[in-house]
Amino acid sequence: MKQYRVVISPKAAADITAAYDWLYSENPVYATKWRDGMQDAVMGLQTLPFAHAIAPESATFDIEIRQLLYGPGTPWRVFYCIKGDQVSILHVRHGRQDYWLPETIG
Repeated sequence: MKQYRVVISPKAAADITAAYDWLYSENPVYATKWRDGMQDAVMGLQTLPFAHAIAPESATFDIEIRQLLYGPGTPWRVFYCIKGDQVSILHVRHGRQDYWLPETIG
């Protein structure tokens, strides 16, 4: 099976850290489980990046954006693109947040 290299952008890393910090302030045990599970889910993209749907926002970008949904209930959305053998994690946001717009890419 082909292996892809997963690269987490500074923006996505900051998104994950901010979410973890907020969750930690509410429930430290859950926050740690969430962070570990998020890491496992993201690293799972090494083998099956095409298994996840194209994000609804993809049509507004110049590149195809896919989303990995993580978590119970209203899931977190992990936005990524695939280029060659690399999966780039671009942004992470909660499913209750508004759609991600191109001017917010970074």
